[in-house]
Amino acid sequence: MTNILYSFRRCPYAIRARLAISYSQYQVQLREVALKDKPPEMLAISAKGSVPVLQLSDKQIIDESLDIMIWALEKSDPDHWLAPSLTEMLSLIDENDFEFKTWLDKYKYAPNNTPSLIDSYREKAEEFLFILEQKLLHHPYLFGEKISLADIAIFPFIRQFASVDLNNFEKSEFSRVKKWLNQFKHSELFLSVMDKYPTWSTSGKAYRFPESMTKKEDS
Repeated sequence: MTNILYSFRRCPYAIRARLAISYSQYQVQLREVALKDKPPEMLAISAKGSVPVLQLSDKQIIDESLDIMIWALEKSDPDHWLAPSLTEMLSLIDENDFEFKTWLDKYKYAPNNTPSLIDSYREKAEEFLFILEQKLLHHPYLFGEKISLADIAIFPFIRQFASVDLNNFEKSEFSRVKKWLNQFKHSELFLSVMDKYPTWSTSGKAYRFPESMTKKEDS
């Protein structure tokens, strides 16, 4: 049985899982999901009904994006993304996933006719950006001179924050965060995991992911 990844192209949780899998070059079968028409095969193995969900060849289910990332990196981590203090990285990722993401969602979905509320939510979300800006003060990545798990796990959410009001973000004071984000947004790795695929529910087609690789998938 093949390792099967249920994913949704624009979801930041799914993006970071695909980034880690693609980087590890550990191939899976990708099934693109429409969130309004979730496939029964996915719901049968993960009751939470959100992506990503990874079904391993031994039928083990991993349905948290960070766990999928770590699974992939434990398979192959050529540039040592797990090398910095894992405890410190997980603490920062946790702040992203729960505190920052809460305010990001409020900011993203606030009604357009409530500018004061939008500003309030944005300012609360920006408290996390201040933390990132300080971490990038003396080196190009969040935990030093090289890319780490934390960079890859967090940047899809900062990308989503920036896209809510790109003009406002570009005029903001977060110069280091903007440079850091732009590097990842234009990276070959990120662009490669953002290819569009027909949904599994409508097409019945799954795809080898990553398409170009040096290792073979489990059989």
